[in-house]
Amino acid sequence: MQPLPAQQTINSLREHLRHHEHLYYVLDQPVISDAEYDKLMRHLQELEEAHPELKTGDSPTVRVGGAPREGFTKAKHSSVMLSLDNALNEAELREFDRRVSEGLAGAPYRYVAELKLDGLSMAVRYRHGAMVLALTRGDGSEGEEVTANARTIRSAPLQVKGQDGEFEVRGEVVMPNAAFQKLNAERETTGLPRYANPRNSAAGSLRILDPSITAARKLDYYTYYYLEQGGPVFESHWASLERLQELGFKVNPRRKLCDTVDDLLDFIREWEAKRDSLPYEIDGVVIKIDSLAQQRQLGYTAKAPRWAIAFKYPARQAVTLVEKIEVQVGRTGALTPVAHLKPVEVSGVIVSRATLHNEDEIERLGLAAGDTVVIERSGDVIPKVVSVLEHGAQRELFLMPERCPVCDGVVTRAEGEVARRCINTNCPARLKESILHFAARGVMDIDGMGDALVDQLVSTGRVKNIADLYGLKAEELAALERMGEKSAAKIVTNIDRSRGAALPRLLNGLGIPFVGERTAQILADTFGPLDGIRTLTEEELQKADEVGPKVAAAVAGFFAEQHNQDLIERLREAGVNFDHVKKEKIEGTLVGQTFVLTGTMPNLSRDEAKKRLETAGAKVAGSVSKKTSYVVAGEEAGSKLDKARELGVKVVDETQMLELIEHGKIED
Repeated sequence: MQPLPAQQTINSLREHLRHHEHLYYVLDQPVISDAEYDKLMRHLQELEEAHPELKTGDSPTVRVGGAPREGFTKAKHSSVMLSLDNALNEAELREFDRRVSEGLAGAPYRYVAELKLDGLSMAVRYRHGAMVLALTRGDGSEGEEVTANARTIRSAPLQVKGQDGEFEVRGEVVMPNAAFQKLNAERETTGLPRYANPRNSAAGSLRILDPSITAARKLDYYTYYYLEQGGPVFESHWASLERLQELGFKVNPRRKLCDTVDDLLDFIREWEAKRDSLPYEIDGVVIKIDSLAQQRQLGYTAKAPRWAIAFKYPARQAVTLVEKIEVQVGRTGALTPVAHLKPVEVSGVIVSRATLHNEDEIERLGLAAGDTVVIERSGDVIPKVVSVLEHGAQRELFLMPERCPVCDGVVTRAEGEVARRCINTNCPARLKESILHFAARGVMDIDGMGDALVDQLVSTGRVKNIADLYGLKAEELAALERMGEKSAAKIVTNIDRSRGAALPRLLNGLGIPFVGERTAQILADTFGPLDGIRTLTEEELQKADEVGPKVAAAVAGFFAEQHNQDLIERLREAGVNFDHVKKEKIEGTLVGQTFVLTGTMPNLSRDEAKKRLETAGAKVAGSVSKKTSYVVAGEEAGSKLDKARELGVKVVDETQMLELIEHGKIED
């Protein structure tokens, strides 16, 4: 019987996607764009939806995660996952080498040195080349079954060619530093607590009950053991690593064969110096005898192998004195307290400043200027204060300023927010970001107003607030770097055109805290022209649909600030539109429902999905609350999905969203 055309196409698409996943996530050598990859993935998803009988557990489409699980079950490991003894200094490593030499009765031997990734151990079993089981380390004898979550890790192959029997790989699941920083930034903006370190984040992400959240966390999987029937196959550890690489698994290239303990120490020192350049956290180097025969000869103690050891790097912490605490203003207006320290060396770098994140963190630490503290340096992020070791004799308690230290503008802290913010749109600390937001597509839509141009406009003093944009001349723009006469004239035309933008766009562009596209539309529709909005009290503002105390306080506070009042008058003089014509009321299947969009959908862009929902009468909000009706989650959904799970808000995918738009309910 000939295979169906759909089956042939699906098989071909899967093969292409696996190939490109390997190039991108394992070899770091992509040959197609993200858009091309997404197009292939969408095509495969459409075919699998049309032919559900052809779906398989090793299809690349499972990478996005499935439905949440009730809980985790446990399963036995094929063989015990052992822990290693530690060497904390050169003397202890040399003593380990002496024991190895003695145990091998003077026979020659060599070591394999591998970076010790700071993550979570995971064993993955394959049958006929397909991933069938993934277990955490657990107690070493049995672990938690996390197969659905492991399938979402792009560097863990779902299908391995040329392997007919059963085999197992073991390795380390890590969260790359970039993914960790992005995750913490998302959590901070939604009022959730920051995660402590990438290792804890990786462990939590792998053990979370919803695989779609795991998929969004961008975990990575580095392998270091190949096993069959619970034991090694090759006669050297190095050969095992090479075989894993041949099969398409991600193996850390930063490894070395070492003939002597001095070679080991050179490798250890090299990567201790370079550890901040790595894309992930390490806490040492794992050292193993290469020969499997010699490993068997050396054997085991009651708890660890005699043929391997972990050299642990010193903790990247130091003790120092907090001399003073000052505040810096970020590009979004957020005020961040920073500790100025008595300079101290931490893993080869002199540290004199450490972030304190926000005033709640200072309170949690019980910190004041004059205290002796433990600081920690991790990756390429600014050092942080871990704990207070001793209170100073003359302590100076810290209070967040009521006025911005840069522009003397009003500082506010909205209910439920951890950060205080300067609300002066023209504050020099946030000016560039204010201009870029004002000019963005979907806001005032000033095409051509990009980073490079805005940098020059701000640094030369030509633009000191967003109203200054309307006084720019083509000839002065043409004199800037990488700016010709035609480009300059086009930008001036676009600036002039923006004067007539609808009022909701202007309200969005002003940078009022918590006022995005949706809230701006509501304010304009409810209260009319800008002059009718800027004089309202908090109580009056709350009469608008969806405007609660937090948003009302932010809007009233923004228009009460003198710098912002001056800006509004400058914009009026420039001829910017302040009037508003209310849209006709929309009727549809989803009137009264509130949706939040997160992640990338397989077929619709974010704007397309938003338009369809609003056409059906739904409100599309930017953040999740208890009033949210549905969260529409696509691939790489972020902290909004986490928030929905915490609040018990219904989560749907693109297909279910379209059913709701068409029928007002999800069909059985």
